[in-house]
Amino acid sequence: MKTSGARKFDPRLVSVVIPAYRAEGTIGKSLLKTKEVLDATRYSYEIICVDDGNTDKTRVNAEKVAKRFPDKIKVVGYLTNLGKGHAVRYGMAQARGDVIGFIDAGFDIDPNGISMLLEHFEWYHADIVIGSKRHPASKVDYSWQRKIISTVYQLLVRILFGVKVRDTQVGLKFFRREVLEAVLPRVLVKEFAFDIELLSVAYHLGFKRIFEAPIELNMKLVGSTLVSKGFVRMVFLMLKDTMAVFYRLRILHYYDDKNKKNWITPDYLTLKSN
Repeated sequence: MKTSGARKFDPRLVSVVIPAYRAEGTIGKSLLKTKEVLDATRYSYEIICVDDGNTDKTRVNAEKVAKRFPDKIKVVGYLTNLGKGHAVRYGMAQARGDVIGFIDAGFDIDPNGISMLLEHFEWYHADIVIGSKRHPASKVDYSWQRKIISTVYQLLVRILFGVKVRDTQVGLKFFRREVLEAVLPRVLVKEFAFDIELLSVAYHLGFKRIFEAPIELNMKLVGSTLVSKGFVRMVFLMLKDTMAVFYRLRILHYYDDKNKKNWITPDYLTLKSN
């Protein structure tokens, strides 16, 4: 197992992955806003947009922006929708950065949070920094139903995995390259427990310098989602995938080095050096 210590944050390049699915109406603005935020930092950067299934004009609209800034933005993807977790891992495999992260497409999460997460890397010499709804400085607007589910889920996560953070589900996270090089070949990236699989495996491998940073988030929902069939199904699948991660981690020891021959690692997963 690897162990982490306090190391200076001095990246030559920061990579930001933006997974996108049926985002033709917002992806252009998302890319431009993310670029604007990164331009205001002192870091060199690249933005990688991943079209998660060619079902609309998401890729076409993303490529229109990328053509204007070919040295900063590139667009990749595939024809079949495979879920956010797969899209993020696919984008990370294309990344050249010393620090690699992702942010959800759209405007639920304010991209300005990227600069705050990068600052936290420097302040805390982190292995991983994650956006958190429960950080005291966060500004969030989301339904009481989601607050209940989120609180219960985070309690379960702490009991099962011991990861000492208050929120694992925000779609804004950054990792040291060496963390991803160790973790990505091991994970199976189920759609509904992608975040906790990354974090719990990293923690298990000794990358325990995981810190939370403030975000601005607006996910206010309309109606009573607790009785929505779609919402109930999502919660069920999240719990199912989370317990599957626990089973692989604690019972099967699937993620351990000694089990390497049994890891299911896609051929494309070779992180590029910068």
